Amino acid sequence: MGQSRTDQLVDRLEATAKAREATLARFRSRPAADDPAVIARQAARRAIVEARDVRTAEREVARLAAEAAREAEALAEKERAEAEIVRQAAEKVERQAALAAEQKAARDARFAARKARARR
Repeated sequence: MGQSRTDQLVDRLEATAKAREATLARFRSRPAADDPAVIARQAARRAIVEARDVRTAEREVARLAAEAAREAEALAEKERAEAEIVRQAAEKVERQAALAAEQKAARDARFAARKARARR
């Protein structure tokens, strides 16, 4: 029984050592930083990141342009509403002036008629 446990421990230690060696072998077999394949992968990653940044910037520009267009439309609508209010106020002033002129003309006519009756 004691021997079997020792064998299991030795097996585990050997398996651990083999795994460690395999990991080191994978690390050692990695290409160097100046390897053309590594440089090509890095360039591809940089190109992807730059393209993503360009798309993000384009979306931001489009969003800002749409926002500016909405603000311009709102401002134009506000100006149209204000112009309509001014036009209505001007028409009201004209109507009041015309009414005042008619009333004055009627009053003058009554006064002239009264004067004419008094002279007879």
